[in-house]
Amino acid sequence: MKDKIKAFIIEDEEPARLLVKNYLEAFTEIELAGEFENGYKGVKAINETKPDLIFLDIQMPKLTGFEMLELLEHMPVIIFTTAYDQYAIKAFEMNATDYLLKPFSKERFGDAVQKAIQKIKNSTSEKEQIKNLVEQKDEEIDHLQRIAVRTGKKIHVFATDDIHYIESDGDYVKIHTAENSYLKEKTMKFFENHLDASQFVRIHRSYIVNVNEIARLEQYEKESYIALLKNGNRLKVSKSGYKEVREVLNL
Repeated sequence: MKDKIKAFIIEDEEPARLLVKNYLEAFTEIELAGEFENGYKGVKAINETKPDLIFLDIQMPKLTGFEMLELLEHMPVIIFTTAYDQYAIKAFEMNATDYLLKPFSKERFGDAVQKAIQKIKNSTSEKEQIKNLVEQKDEEIDHLQRIAVRTGKKIHVFATDDIHYIESDGDYVKIHTAENSYLKEKTMKFFENHLDASQFVRIHRSYIVNVNEIARLEQYEKESYIALLKNGNRLKVSKSGYKEVREVLNL
């Protein structure tokens, strides 16, 4: 293990950052290498600097803690700081990830930090637990309102209303908007289940389309159709997809 454990605080509220900094003073083996008030700066710093430990707030306005985790290349040991209720806390406990439920005491903080130090000493990876945690929280979402993606060093967050269509691309999906196309490591089934069914329809095994972007449906063979989008894109429509999109469009 290195002489000093490098730690970051990612928290949008200054009093909460100050509290963590104050409590950390008791741990001489930990160096506070950075503090960030939003997830955008946090993701960039983590991927570039690769800290050993982060204190991560879940509820941040621009980019939530869970959205942030999906964008990380480097996965440090994480201590979550959260105001979530007890139902949501079960997700952390089930995945053996530590958390501090606000407001937390100095003693509880110390317990969490000692566990984190031990994990770092043992080179214990939390990558699988964090992945499971994010997936579990994803399943609790009813309708997605926005999506966060990373392209190189840039982070893009856009509303689901901005999506024209989603295309299957191996282990990823390609999300097409008016401005660009973005790769995301999620399944088509995930988006089919969590996008608003009155707006997004799985028209083919390879496509989910925003029905507001459909200009018309065209038949090109017996029981074979094409969805012509307003931007000129032409997407295949399966027999079952044709039936579903007609129902949503009241055709």
